[in-house]
Amino acid sequence: MTTTISPGAPRRTRRSRSTRSPRGTRRTAVAWLFLAPFGVVFLLYTAIPTVAALGFSFTDLRGADLRHPFAVNFTGLDNYLRLFQDDSFVQDILNTAVFVVVGVPLTMGIGFALALALNSGIRRLRGVFRTVFFAPVVTNVVAVALIWQYAFNADGTVNKVLGAVGFAGPNWLDDQHLAMPVVILLGVWRNFGTAMVLFLAGLQAIPQDVYEAAALDGAGRRRQLRHITLPLLLPTTLMVSVLLTVFYLQVFDEPYLLTNGGPLGSTESMALYTYRQFGSGEFGVSSAASFVMLLLVALVSVVQFRLLRSRS
Repeated sequence: MTTTISPGAPRRTRRSRSTRSPRGTRRTAVAWLFLAPFGVVFLLYTAIPTVAALGFSFTDLRGADLRHPFAVNFTGLDNYLRLFQDDSFVQDILNTAVFVVVGVPLTMGIGFALALALNSGIRRLRGVFRTVFFAPVVTNVVAVALIWQYAFNADGTVNKVLGAVGFAGPNWLDDQHLAMPVVILLGVWRNFGTAMVLFLAGLQAIPQDVYEAAALDGAGRRRQLRHITLPLLLPTTLMVSVLLTVFYLQVFDEPYLLTNGGPLGSTESMALYTYRQFGSGEFGVSSAASFVMLLLVALVSVVQFRLLRSRS
């Protein structure tokens, strides 16, 4: 049986997908209203200053030009060329590379070892240990730096302990070869708690059924760690690696508070160099240095994402 539709009968037409109901329009307006405060704050304190700093990096803006900021001269890439002709900045890039190459693996290794211990080895007082290990992350860095300055002084706690066992301790923070390890050690101490918490979350997300099946097949703890834990932790490892790399590329507090970049610039970082240029009124050079640092952070992060994501 077939039905026919007369030519004069009205036909139903589907509503166009692009047509929105008044209720949907109101919900969209409310959503944008909630986003507006963040948008305003982001625009005023991030977007506009970033664009302005990028513009300043191509000018000869100095502290004396603040009264007439638009009367400065356009210098093109002169500030960037000046940076790489400055031996201090080149040395600071190398110092920052040392912070990254040494600090990131140490921090990740200690954080991962503690996460494994808290996840499987430590049964009692697990919450207490977790709080103790995470405490350096939230401790005031200025107070900690003062304690470390006293501890690694020529007459400090570390040398007294070494003297008690028959070793004459050096003046750690005034030695070009020893100041850097102390600064890196402070950075590791401050950040291993973050790595521990992230690794612990990743370990707890791995199903226990996988370990039970591997144990039934005769796999010991080492094989489980190598063939189950480490591969399944690659996404977490990627995140921790990127976060720590960004931190060490922008490291400022540790060298500034412990050694002020000394001795003889052996612990000065790119962030500290940028701060000094800004403090001396070289706003154009400071802006250029900050964008060089931003470019390095972006490049290293992209490389890490590609390497670790391809394996995961």
